[in-house]
Amino acid sequence: MELFVRGRFEHYDPAYLSVDPAFTHAHITVLAPFLPAADSAALERVESLLAETPPITFALDRIETFPNGVIYLAPEPDGPFRELTERFVAAFPQCPPYGGQFPDIVPHLTLDQLSAEVTVASTRDRLGDTVPVTCVADRVDLVWYEPHRTRLLTSLPLGAVRAGSP
Repeated sequence: MELFVRGRFEHYDPAYLSVDPAFTHAHITVLAPFLPAADSAALERVESLLAETPPITFALDRIETFPNGVIYLAPEPDGPFRELTERFVAAFPQCPPYGGQFPDIVPHLTLDQLSAEVTVASTRDRLGDTVPVTCVADRVDLVWYEPHRTRLLTSLPLGAVRAGSP
C-alpha cells in the first residue's frame, strides 16, 4: 500500500514526499491539523491516550469516494479509529479534525482523486492484489508536513507505556 500511496504523492504533491525512511505516506489520520508545536505536556497527554488504546486490527478492501472526489479505502471496522479521533478531540478541543471543515469523522486511507483519467475502477485495477489486506495499527506517528521538509517527528505505540515513562 505504501508504494501505491507514495506514487500518488510523486504524481500530485512531490514537494510533500518524505526522504525520511521512517515516514509512512499511507496512513489513516487520527487528528489533523494538530498543534503547531507539541510541548512536553501535550506529548504526555498523547502518550496517555495511546497507552489506553489497544492495537487496532482492521481490513482494507472497500473503496469509497468523498463528495470532493477523493478516492479512499475505508477501514473495517472503523469504530476504533473514530473513537480514537473523538478522544483526541476531547483532549485537544482547539484542534478540530480537518479544521472543522467536515461535520463527520470518516476514517480513511487516501488513494487518489477522481479525474478524466482516474476512476474508482482504475484505482482498484492499479491496486491489484494489494487489497484486500488485513492490517494492525500499532502506533500513531506525529508527522510534519511542509514542502521539502515532510518528516516523522515521533512514533508512539498503542497500548503501551513508552520506555522512561512512569
